[in-house]
Amino acid sequence: MESMVTVNLDFWKKKKVLITGHTGFKGSWLVSWLKSLGADIVGYSLPPPTKINLFDIANVKDSIISIEGNVNDFNHLKRVLKENKPEIVFHMAAQSLVHRSYLEPRETFETNIMGTVNLLESIRHQGGIKVIVNVTSDKCYENKEKDTGYKENEPLGGHDPYSSSKACSEIITSAYRSSFYGSHALLNKNLYLASARAGNVIGGGDWSQDRLIPDIIRSIFDSVPLNIRNPNAVRPWQHVLEPLSGYILLAEKLWSSGDKYSESWNFGPDKGDIKSVIWIFEKFAELWKEKIKMTVKDSSEWHETKCLMLDSTKARKDLGWKPVWNIDTAMKKTVDWYKSYKEGRNMHEVTMSQIKEYEKELIQKSDNLLNI
Repeated sequence: MESMVTVNLDFWKKKKVLITGHTGFKGSWLVSWLKSLGADIVGYSLPPPTKINLFDIANVKDSIISIEGNVNDFNHLKRVLKENKPEIVFHMAAQSLVHRSYLEPRETFETNIMGTVNLLESIRHQGGIKVIVNVTSDKCYENKEKDTGYKENEPLGGHDPYSSSKACSEIITSAYRSSFYGSHALLNKNLYLASARAGNVIGGGDWSQDRLIPDIIRSIFDSVPLNIRNPNAVRPWQHVLEPLSGYILLAEKLWSSGDKYSESWNFGPDKGDIKSVIWIFEKFAELWKEKIKMTVKDSSEWHETKCLMLDSTKARKDLGWKPVWNIDTAMKKTVDWYKSYKEGRNMHEVTMSQIKEYEKELIQKSDNLLNI
């Protein structure tokens, strides 16, 4: 029986945390969670990427320092680090859309590659920081369309600009870790760096372009048919709180035993939760209890992987991380969030309620496994 380690809810009180990309979908959920745990948070990001967004809807910026900035602006980023003196850094700022990377490859490479360099180089000259978690992507692997999960030690690659930029970010992370951070380093012996790769995240508050759940929501709200590109494409779907719990746990481990955990880590769902696009669509329609018109769109304009899976054995074994919500629960929580939004409810309260529900089940699941 696998052991499971829960997030240390007391660890984060008064910890000084900087999150790049805090106005994005995943960043907003992470800020909301860490803020509820008592962390002192500084966010560094461009404005929210969409007109309707979780950052504004759920009042995420309340009680944090929110700084508008671009990770491509090295001098500004360096100044923010110096002035705010964080202890823990989560790097989530990115151009995160595959389709957009075809339209704007230069911006994608600048942000995802040089943005990573700018942050790690700024931190190299900034004392007081102990932990860095660089969030990359499951798409950083050289995709061979295999029906087994990719492990952390498999070759990196990327057919499209987005995927290849994330592979580059991983290589850069490895180079900085080997050269400048950890007990072997000359200057930053107590500074530890890891990277995190997650699957396709779902959850309330995502309005990104060319993502399945936001596209379904726009279809429902605007009463227009949904265009699906690749209905049979298979992806490792998971609720956004699943990888975030992994990032948080990883940061805690880096703080206490840095050298042991300064590596790359996969955070993906159980194999039974790896589903096709059409399965997700049909499940969403079932839970929404409304017929949603759907058409299949020609996807030949750009390459898209048919099958992508992650093997998270290392995180389960060495971190004690394990998913809490299966795909059915993740879908229900996602639909409940958007229904609440449509009904005009207080979305800060709804978002925090789901975080507390997840926390409760995380602790219960951990206790149950320990008692077996």
